[in-house]
Amino acid sequence: MVAPIIITILLLIYIGFFLWVWTIMSVPLWFKILGLVVPVGYMGVSIFVLIERIKEIRSGEEDDLSKY
Repeated sequence: MVAPIIITILLLIYIGFFLWVWTIMSVPLWFKILGLVVPVGYMGVSIFVLIERIKEIRSGEEDDLSKY
C-alpha cells in the first residue's frame, strides 16, 4: 500500500512544480488558464485513483487481473 501513495505524492510534487513554473511565465492569461486546467485535472484523477487503489487493497483484492 506504500507504493501507490509514494507514486501519487511524487506525481503531485512534479505537477505542482510544473504549475509553479507555469504561473511565473509571462504568457497571455487565457493561455495560462488553459495550461493550468490539464495538470489540475491530472492531480484530481491521480488522487481518485489512489483512493480507489487503497479501497481495493483493504478489501483484499490485490490482483486486478482476477476480475477478468
